[in-house]
Amino acid sequence: MGIGTGIAVYFIIWWMTLFVSLPFRMKSQLEEGEIVEGTEVAAPRNPKMAKRLAWNTLISGGVFFVFWFVVYYLGFGVDSIPEFIPIRKI
Repeated sequence: MGIGTGIAVYFIIWWMTLFVSLPFRMKSQLEEGEIVEGTEVAAPRNPKMAKRLAWNTLISGGVFFVFWFVVYYLGFGVDSIPEFIPIRKI
């Protein structure tokens, strides 16, 4: 796996873990009881995005390390997938 592929895979893992982790421990304005006028009641009261992004970076780094270890040291990759469709010779 080259450096460009590694960066692309990390980027995809980072966004996936961000979207998975966004709803956790999030309280809406309605749940808190303090609704700011002119906003949606389901909007988060205090999302703490800097903290979420920092944790997301650490978690996605760990997931990427596992992916890299499996690909680099264990040798799994696209060529490891068995071929299910037989090739017909003409």
